[in-house]
Amino acid sequence: MPTCSFLTKRSLFSCFLVHKRNGLPISDECKNMFTELKKKKAHKFIVFKIDEHSKLVMVDQVGGSAASYEELAASLPIDDCRYAVFDFDFVTIDNFPMSKTFLITWSPSASKIRAKMLYATFKDGLRRALEGIHYELQATDPTEMGIEVIKDKAK
Repeated sequence: MPTCSFLTKRSLFSCFLVHKRNGLPISDECKNMFTELKKKKAHKFIVFKIDEHSKLVMVDQVGGSAASYEELAASLPIDDCRYAVFDFDFVTIDNFPMSKTFLITWSPSASKIRAKMLYATFKDGLRRALEGIHYELQATDPTEMGIEVIKDKAK
């Protein structure tokens, strides 16, 4: 995969198309943490960030198995974008325990336009790499990703 270190407009555009099609490379740590969240229930949430220097999606923060949704919301920066995966456990009307995995794209108004574009562009690639996502949310402020929104989507 190209490293995008060249500066010509044509080469940069070609590099963008390759990354757009394939998504940014995702660190092995991201994949391993996601597997632990899905299969072992070792984590309640994982926050990912795009490292602009290495051009990798990397783990930023992890919530332990007892972490709350409020801890996830509090861990997101107010001035920068992030991806978050949240494992939502609930009980159905028939008293059956269920679990649904959410991919949240956090893009607050105070973040830079470049970051918003970068995160929006590569979201689909991340979703393809992390198999087993049930629902997606895009939020620009905390009210758009409140626990009630999560509950409504999971029904």
